[in-house]
Amino acid sequence: MGRRNPDLPSLQRAITRPPLSMVAKVLSGLYRLIVSYRVKAYESGRFKSKKIPGFVVSIGNVTVGGTGKTPATIMLAQWAKEQGLKVAVISRGYGGRFTGDVLEVSNGSTVSSSPMECGDEPFMIARRLQGVPVVISKERFKAGMYAYEKFGTEFFILDDGFQHLALKRDLDIVLIDSQNPFGNGYLLPYGILREPVESLARGDAFILTRSNEEPRNCEAAKTLRKRFSDIPIFTSTHVPDALILPNAEVRVKDVTTLKDKRIIAFSGIANHSFFVQSLKELGAQVVHHSDFGDHHLYSRGEIERIIRLGDSFNVDYLVTTEKDWVKIHTIGVASQNLGYLSIKFKVVEEEDFFSFIIRDYGI
Repeated sequence: MGRRNPDLPSLQRAITRPPLSMVAKVLSGLYRLIVSYRVKAYESGRFKSKKIPGFVVSIGNVTVGGTGKTPATIMLAQWAKEQGLKVAVISRGYGGRFTGDVLEVSNGSTVSSSPMECGDEPFMIARRLQGVPVVISKERFKAGMYAYEKFGTEFFILDDGFQHLALKRDLDIVLIDSQNPFGNGYLLPYGILREPVESLARGDAFILTRSNEEPRNCEAAKTLRKRFSDIPIFTSTHVPDALILPNAEVRVKDVTTLKDKRIIAFSGIANHSFFVQSLKELGAQVVHHSDFGDHHLYSRGEIERIIRLGDSFNVDYLVTTEKDWVKIHTIGVASQNLGYLSIKFKVVEEEDFFSFIIRDYGI
């Protein structure tokens, strides 16, 4: 099995080379004008933002690709629930087939949708969060009002919401990849930016994700301190939490189990390298990696081929991401060594971060 689809870094390298580069630069400039007009239209009041009754916090970013928004959303929802707040996650449901007004993915105890219908990320959030409803709508205001009226929600987490200016928020948390914060500085399609870097001035707090040993001295932190000195900066790590083998006799294994084990990895995410690197840092021998496009919907045949490939390589485990697993488990292909790596989002300055929310926003 070879490469299925290039990941985001590969696509960017292709676009920034001739002959595509000149066209991409022009399109990037046009996109910048459109984005700037839209932001100014909201700032001037030409476009109106709606307000949900309650506290709304957005988890978002200014780039395409994974910065950890889904695990960050799960982390924040768990914390808010522990504070005794009535919490709900509202999302667009990117990649899902639902085209109606509002879809209740979960009421907090029962997941009533599928990843194909609601999208893999809302489904993953719903599976992980007990006692927290998840609702999707292209108009996030409608999703929020649904949660408010049905569940009495008072704390709303807007998943991937930094660009969703149609909904007012009380707190904007922006995740920034410490290793590749802004790409080449250009907007799509020549770069990875969804909007200009100066838009970060709308943020209330920054979280540098995938932080290394000296995160506060990295280039991303220096840039943020220089340009947005009044906005607090926190750091975070993506911590491998467990190896989950749903079809095995022992379903949950410590990540140390992966040390010196032969692994076939496969993933359908924006940036595969972080996943593979996580496995290698745990001591796994990744003998093969099959990469698919972001939000890929796996077929039964593809999973069966991966299992056969595992047999031919004589591997110990076939490992994917949790985001991929939420779609794979519905296929019904059972293999005892097939599972996923569970990741936990951890803010390094955890006490300061939550104190910031409580102190500055009266939670």
